[in-house]
Amino acid sequence: MSDYGHDLVFGSFVTPGAGDPDRTVGLAVLTEQVGLDLVTFQDHPYQPAFLDTWTLLSFVAARTNRVHLAANVTNLPLRPPAVLARSVASLDLLSDGRITLGLGAGAFWDAIEAMGGRRLTPGQGVRALEEAIEIIRQMWDTETRGGVRVDGEFHRVRGAKRGPAPAHRVPVWLGAYKPRMLQLTGRRADGWLPTLGYLQPGDLTKGNAIIDDAAQEAGRSPRDVRRLLNIAGQFSAVGRGPLNGPAEQWVQELVELALGEGVSAFILAGDDPDDLRRFAGEVAPAVRELVAAERDSGVAERPQGTAERDPGAAERVPGTAERAQSAAEGGRDGGAAERDRGAAVGGAAADGRGAAAEPVAAPAARPSRATVTGGAFAVVPTPDDGVRRSDQQVWDESTRPTGPAPDPDRTYTPQEQATGAHLVQIHDGLRAELAQIHDLIEQVAAGEIDAGTARSHINTMTMRQNRWTLGVYCESYCRIVTTHHTIEDQSFFPRLRAQDPRLGPVVDRLEQEHHVIHDVLEGVDRALVAYVGSPDGLADLRAAVDLLTDALLSHLSYEERELVEPLARLGIA
Repeated sequence: MSDYGHDLVFGSFVTPGAGDPDRTVGLAVLTEQVGLDLVTFQDHPYQPAFLDTWTLLSFVAARTNRVHLAANVTNLPLRPPAVLARSVASLDLLSDGRITLGLGAGAFWDAIEAMGGRRLTPGQGVRALEEAIEIIRQMWDTETRGGVRVDGEFHRVRGAKRGPAPAHRVPVWLGAYKPRMLQLTGRRADGWLPTLGYLQPGDLTKGNAIIDDAAQEAGRSPRDVRRLLNIAGQFSAVGRGPLNGPAEQWVQELVELALGEGVSAFILAGDDPDDLRRFAGEVAPAVRELVAAERDSGVAERPQGTAERDPGAAERVPGTAERAQSAAEGGRDGGAAERDRGAAVGGAAADGRGAAAEPVAAPAARPSRATVTGGAFAVVPTPDDGVRRSDQQVWDESTRPTGPAPDPDRTYTPQEQATGAHLVQIHDGLRAELAQIHDLIEQVAAGEIDAGTARSHINTMTMRQNRWTLGVYCESYCRIVTTHHTIEDQSFFPRLRAQDPRLGPVVDRLEQEHHVIHDVLEGVDRALVAYVGSPDGLADLRAAVDLLTDALLSHLSYEERELVEPLARLGIA
């Protein structure tokens, strides 16, 4: 296994279709709204059915505030490197440092020649690309005196003035498959960006080895090169093949690619907005959570020469690590804006070109209940206040088992206490979102919000009616809860059982309650359908959400009461 330790990045690969420009731009904006990190477009300047990629990137940059942008990948034979360097730096400055430069050596040479480009052999293309990288980086290097001078075989620059410098160190990612391109990636690039569909079994492992060797020969660390992957697939109820099945199957396959092949960026190709929402809301958070858990447990193996470096030292997409809290915490971006592990909520959603949209009655963040310092255990589980909104009861709380009493003489390190505090933080995210669902229901019932305002906050609605807006939000929240429970059932709970068998009855009960909560969530779904179809359905929807509130808040408090100390004592992250 190889894990280069980079923060995980998730993005979209949108077709730059010219037939419906509004749809193309809308998919890019949706990429930001659902909480993904990156939006990319292929670059084929000879294709009249496509918008010009560089013009499109500039337009999308003006319509978004947070998401990063890149060509996937830039057609270098038709874009002179000195001019390209100025274009990239200019857009990076205009977008507050959100541009990455993807580069390719070229393909479809007949079309390139038809547009006035020069046909190159594969070997010539690699040499031309390396010359272009040198020119581009010299153009950005405004600290060095004198003009840019590269007297290459294919690209020549004789004293061009340097600048402007981009707003941040713009990463250079190469689309590469053959050994010479992979070696160039290891020597000079910040990222390797192949497409999974073009790879044969074993190609990722072989490519990583070539890149790693070339990097070390050049005096670099293998982890200076981020490993990215364009992926495509289909969400379906049952598994039919690789990346063709339910979200849980996607999660498992991407986790294996992350920990086994070192892939830290997954870019979904396709133009289905529902796929983008599921990728952001169900797949990305769970992959982040499970990869973080495996890294914390020390399972993932890192290549030689990587352990001493800061994760993501070569480059990282700003804002990604800040949203890596977990799948379960969710976010206010339609269930897809993940939070930082132990940090604040990720970037707000953008509305058009301007400032972030105002949240719809977002609940205030609850202050931390523990100062994580060494000594006695200080993480305070959230108490159950005993308030119940529903007349129904889904279980008998008096039959809940308890775990072993903590050792009063034991002390805990700050790192151990942070684990229990993290569980509370995850649950706080769920509690905050639950409170927001109640608030949205009341605002919709009172006619206090319209579809535009709700859309700016929820970011994933596809209809223009208030009830559809509310339904999409509740549906996204239900997915977050289910994902969180799946992670616990498949990761946390087996470790707790194995390390302290006395916790077995507690873990069994928590798993049983997960199934009950799943049934309650199904009831919310049914109430949503009824509400959309009938103006009299609001009372039933309120009742279903009230029952969910009673069950979930009771369950979260019970789980914290029984697990925050064992998580710290047993060292389970």
